Amino acid sequence: MSRIGKKVIAVPAGVTVEFENGVVTVKGGKGTLTLEVKGNIDVKNEGTEVHVLALDEGKVTNARHGLYRALIADMVQGVSAGFEKRLEVKGVGWKTAMQGNKLVLNVGFSHPVEIVQPEGIKLECATPTEIVVSGIDKALVGQVAADIRAVRTPEPYHGYGIRYKGEHVEHKEGKTSGKGKK
Repeated sequence: MSRIGKKVIAVPAGVTVEFENGVVTVKGGKGTLTLEVKGNIDVKNEGTEVHVLALDEGKVTNARHGLYRALIADMVQGVSAGFEKRLEVKGVGWKTAMQGNKLVLNVGFSHPVEIVQPEGIKLECATPTEIVVSGIDKALVGQVAADIRAVRTPEPYHGYGIRYKGEHVEHKEGKTSGKGKK
């Protein structure tokens, strides 16, 4: 039995969890999320707690038990509090701005890079060098943040690039002249 799957999911006030026909629906103040549950997994809603139960002891069922418990817990947190990722832009003259529903990145290319805000995600520029990606779906927030970071990943020699806030980029030593070696 999965150790993670055995944990109880606490449901805050204002959030409802329903399980019908193999689909979990979580509704809260920020929106609604659904998830199709496959395999021998059952979800029991007991007021302010949700239990995810494995109906057999198979290896695949055990793996899915912990997976679905974690996904449902993320859904509950998403519709109640939401998720956010912060990114920093490091580079001389590099900046970001919002133009309508587009994020415009000036990050050292000959042209600005435009990223359209996906549905269910809110993009903000807290400062000209900081981007905030927020939403209720944890996986979508992480994927959009990763896509923005991939526009200009941090390079190890000068540290230029787009990185997660607080991310440490290991710096490498540059080339040496080679003079004086025998």
